[in-house]
Amino acid sequence: MLKDLLPVGSVVLLKGGTKKLMIIGIKPISEDLPDKVYDYIGVVYPEGYLSNEYNFLFDHKDINDVVFTGYNNPEREDFIALLETELKKEQQGTV
Repeated sequence: MLKDLLPVGSVVLLKGGTKKLMIIGIKPISEDLPDKVYDYIGVVYPEGYLSNEYNFLFDHKDINDVVFTGYNNPEREDFIALLETELKKEQQGTV
């Protein structure tokens, strides 16, 4: 479920990873695989955005450790609810 996704700003370590990533977005689509929707896009931490070459797409199941959980507030909760509604519409073909 989308409500289980980590907030933007969360810092994670992926399975098999040695460098932490900070989540900068949720539900991104890869340019290389336009039919694949990932759970997150992240950048290396603590450096942050360096270039598009250092953006990482990954899914929640790929996370080994949550080092820090980002900010959550009612605005984010409203966004997640809206995103869930839109994804359901898309899955039902009503978009």
